[in-house]
Amino acid sequence: MVILGYLFAILIGLTLGLIGGGGSILTVPVLVYLLKLSPVTSTAYSLFVVGSTSLAGAISYFRKKQLCYRAAIAFSVPSFLSVFLTRRFLVPLLPETIAEYSGIALNKEVLIMIAFAILMVVSSYSMIKKQLKKTISEEEFNPLTIKFNYSMIIFEGLILGVLTGFVGAGGGFLIIPALVLFVGLPMKVAIGTSLLIIAANSLIGFTGDLYAGLNADWNFLLVYTAFALAGIFIGMILSKKVQGDKLKPAFGYFTLVLGLFIIIKEVLFHP
Repeated sequence: MVILGYLFAILIGLTLGLIGGGGSILTVPVLVYLLKLSPVTSTAYSLFVVGSTSLAGAISYFRKKQLCYRAAIAFSVPSFLSVFLTRRFLVPLLPETIAEYSGIALNKEVLIMIAFAILMVVSSYSMIKKQLKKTISEEEFNPLTIKFNYSMIIFEGLILGVLTGFVGAGGGFLIIPALVLFVGLPMKVAIGTSLLIIAANSLIGFTGDLYAGLNADWNFLLVYTAFALAGIFIGMILSKKVQGDKLKPAFGYFTLVLGLFIIIKEVLFHP
């Protein structure tokens, strides 16, 4: 199981490199079910792994000049605040037993896993459906002239921060459509900008855990992250030969099945 867990770390990075998102949604289930970490610890570790791998991907897009810093800043400021507060205060303040009815208890760990599974099901839809049409071509794109729908960006940024902080996932399936629809970025620029936002949000969320007293196993965390980084570099190399759009629906169906499995397991078979 441990070896399989590290192999999945490579797959997580590989998926990020190939399709610009999605892989991070696997991190928490792998850490919980294969490496036997608690859901709370897994969401914290996921933030570090996702943040580090996304930062590596964003650097690659930076070199290709496929980043929009204005959009990244506009989206990130509200999400920075909500992700840090979520990890620093909301998650630690959740009681171990959330609710109890007829002898059946909903505890903190089950709630996190069910919330994560629901997020997986929702994100799978965005991967299965057809790709968003480009609003403008990369040749026509000028970062100095784009207009922002600030109210929608701020609202989605706040929601994204809470989701990222609570379940430890990057949320690229939310960010990329928002950057295309509310900002008008070309798809490749939206993916690169999304990776930058995910990296910043995730790493800031992880600092919230450190402030809250997380005692991280740095040896494990750094080694696991190194496997994910190897995956993303392989993915970026393969992306020049393999079209990520063709792989995206298949990965979406895989995510859907895994999300439904987690819901069934946690609801029906949790001890």
